[in-house]
Amino acid sequence: MTPNAPLAPLLWFKTGGAAEWLFEPKDADDLAQFLAALDPSVPVMALGLGSNLIVRDGGVPGVVVRLGKAFAQVERTGDMILRCGAGASGILVSSTARDAGIGGLEFLRSIPGTVGGFVRMNGGAYGREVKDVLIDCDVVLRDGSRRTLALADLHYTYRHSELPEGAIVIAATFTGSPAEPAAIQAEMDRIAASREASQPLRSKTGGSTFKNPEGHKAWELVDQAGCRGLQIGGAQVSEKHTNFLINTGTATSADIEVLGEEVRARVKAQSGVALEWEIQRIGDNKPSPVELRSPAAQGRGLGEGNVTDG
Repeated sequence: MTPNAPLAPLLWFKTGGAAEWLFEPKDADDLAQFLAALDPSVPVMALGLGSNLIVRDGGVPGVVVRLGKAFAQVERTGDMILRCGAGASGILVSSTARDAGIGGLEFLRSIPGTVGGFVRMNGGAYGREVKDVLIDCDVVLRDGSRRTLALADLHYTYRHSELPEGAIVIAATFTGSPAEPAAIQAEMDRIAASREASQPLRSKTGGSTFKNPEGHKAWELVDQAGCRGLQIGGAQVSEKHTNFLINTGTATSADIEVLGEEVRARVKAQSGVALEWEIQRIGDNKPSPVELRSPAAQGRGLGEGNVTDG
């Protein structure tokens, strides 16, 4: 275990504080034994590729578990079935499916992150979600015990699952349908091109910021509220895709979170819709000049603090 481990280098936003402890298990047995021996009062969270996540500037108390290469294997285990470690990326899963002639998993190529995160949040894109392809998943519970959860056990809804509190996903079984590898690759290429054209992939970002409300697209609501290019400190609403927040190079996590709250306030005022965060926000805050000055924090009119419209 590594004490006081910086997390910013491991995150897509490249911001945030340190983990009180960082643990990188050798395998599932190592993880189970570690959790069984750990004081039950110590909080634990899992970390994948560090996308879709804001770690606050005050850091994360307790233990952050990072699942590395030992959890990144993907293999075909039956007809149209893939067994995937929780640390495997969407690109690896979809590419392995292509090579095996398994269609229907192409959408995973477009989701930034790893299998563990996909399963936890019912990740989805381009008309499909994890619930459409998942058979079951293996988890290690906070007490170190293991369980296999069937699809029905997760009670999936939009970007949400009912995994047991403290459970860490270590593997998942996906299924697809027969398809020609060339056709699968063509669909993956189409998805990749669409993402490149519409999303700020070259920027420090966390992926889609807000969930799509019922009957709406989050990016349209953000755009209609005049937030394209809106900036607080070093954080900015992307000019390319308004449901992405980006670190322009000097942002703190407080900048990013306060900007997100400012966007939510403006959208609520303009359309009456309350946007919900899709990006997970964890850890402790610490005093920040941005927080003290921002309109969202103080409930004042716009034009004060260091909020700028791009």
